[in-house]
Amino acid sequence: MVKAYCIDDSGKPENFRQSKWLKKGQEYEIIYTCLCLPQREIGCHLAELELGEQELPYTYFLLKRFAFTKENLLKLLELIKNCTETDFSLSELLEQTQLQEA
Repeated sequence: MVKAYCIDDSGKPENFRQSKWLKKGQEYEIIYTCLCLPQREIGCHLAELELGEQELPYTYFLLKRFAFTKENLLKLLELIKNCTETDFSLSELLEQTQLQEA
């Protein structure tokens, strides 16, 4: 997990519950990152705010809403790397899953 401070809590979507939205100046812990489309920006999951069905289609917070210490920025880079690397092949995935008939 990587500690980060919210620097931008503007633009809350209408469907977001206030309890699930960011608060500027508050510290959060990033637990996962991914590439968000169509923005092509890095998004993150936070330990403190689990987004649910009411927040759909939003499932991540964009990383640009946060600031980091130098130490935590290095940890973030490692987390991003770990979240994007896969160590399985497509054939392994197919062996471990079942296809559902339409």
